[in-house]
Amino acid sequence: MDCDVAILGCGPVGATLANQLGAAGLDVVVIERDAQVFPLPRAIHFDGETMRIFQSLGLRAEVEAISRPGTKGMQFVNAEDRVLMVRAGTAAEGPQGGANNHYFHQPELEVVLRAGLARYPNVRLLAGREAMAVEADAAGVRIVLDDGLRDGIVTSVTNGPDAPTDPQAASDAAAPTEVRARWLVGCDGGRSMVRRAIGSTNEDLGLHQPWLVFDAILERELDLPDYTVQRCDPARPMTMCCVTGQRRRWEIMLMPGDDPEAIARPENVWPLISRWVTPADARLERSAVYTFHSVIARGWRRGRLLIAGDAAHQTPPFLGQGLCAGIRDCVNLAWKLVRVVRGTAPDTLLDTYEPERRPHVQAFIELAVRLGAVIQATDPAVAAERDARFLAGEAQVFEYPQPGLGPGQHAGALGGTLFPQPRLPDGRRLDEALGDAFAVLGDAAAIDAVDAATRERWRAAGAVVLRDPGDAVAAWWRTRGMAAVVLRPDRYLLGAARDAGELAAVSALMA
Repeated sequence: MDCDVAILGCGPVGATLANQLGAAGLDVVVIERDAQVFPLPRAIHFDGETMRIFQSLGLRAEVEAISRPGTKGMQFVNAEDRVLMVRAGTAAEGPQGGANNHYFHQPELEVVLRAGLARYPNVRLLAGREAMAVEADAAGVRIVLDDGLRDGIVTSVTNGPDAPTDPQAASDAAAPTEVRARWLVGCDGGRSMVRRAIGSTNEDLGLHQPWLVFDAILERELDLPDYTVQRCDPARPMTMCCVTGQRRRWEIMLMPGDDPEAIARPENVWPLISRWVTPADARLERSAVYTFHSVIARGWRRGRLLIAGDAAHQTPPFLGQGLCAGIRDCVNLAWKLVRVVRGTAPDTLLDTYEPERRPHVQAFIELAVRLGAVIQATDPAVAAERDARFLAGEAQVFEYPQPGLGPGQHAGALGGTLFPQPRLPDGRRLDEALGDAFAVLGDAAAIDAVDAATRERWRAAGAVVLRDPGDAVAAWWRTRGMAAVVLRPDRYLLGAARDAGELAAVSALMA
């Protein structure tokens, strides 16, 4: 079975990338060890930029149906429930075209993303197949698979013109023992096989702390907050999350002397949260101890091998940015892979992937580590000093950072900045008019004054050109002294221009 791109792992990151590449017409094979969507909760939060990416997949309505906007943000409180700090919520029409916080149940999101793959006959999902080895050379990648047997059942290929229609055909279709691909992207988690094949090393950003994660489904209404609470209690730091519907999560820091195996048992968990909920109020769905890490791999590409998501970086959950970071990897990588596979860009374009994404994800990890230090203070004297510092004035309110990309395929002071998604005069969100192409947005005078060579460059790149797209859009560049911007397919700026000459120079980067 030959394909343009193989993806190892069909969690939210791998499935997002497969949807993007499938929409672009590439032949894609996704290899996933589990035969079915993992049924228990894991990630529960994504941000406004991530919803914007789901919108670009044509799945916004489906994702909205299984998630809820978190417009009330997050509160950091001390042991006496006094508010120390607030992460602001965002109204329904935030800068990315929606709320900036969304909560969800991961199995439901994975079902939506896999259903999205069914739209593309050029995407094949090998579910229940485990990669045993990866071999790469200058021509491509060979992925050796197991036989697909799980408890005596042969799992099957889905999608594609050769998708099986009966059990025997399914067994026959599961027979391939290898996949050959021009490129392989490892979205295969913290123990990534592809990362090992690349030979990446990890940079440790300093946080490795075990926490108990406890998910429950309420069976009656309780007086619990409908927003996230970070309890900065030195006796037992804890996070309380309202997920969707009756789903609730508690994350509880392990203290010295705790037995990780014993503390996860229901009889030991319920007393820890008895102030808020009891076994009479809720049904336990999952209880497990995880170690929250803060690491970034050095080396996201070697030849035809690449990594994304947890395979490339792991962030503590205090900002809810782990899933978001992986989804951002996808949108950065996908448009570059498409152009390399099509032969419209050299494969050196892929060398911009890690330099652009690494500083961006590091900014979020470092902030999560700093917030972790606030939450995880267990020395009573240190916690008292912290409380006094925060309570000396009004509770500090902070927004999500919006770091720019690191050096790569962009130019100028504004290059690598994420452009917002306001409404156009006709009521559409900006990206609904732009699709997945490059875009040129600007004042008519600047756009009309460019030379013929620049116009031809726009045409060759398939760029969407919007002249005078409305005050809500134009305000962004006008307040920065610019006349036009050029957007990459991932909606980060290729660059900004003050006049037609600068617009021509920025447009040259499309090639």
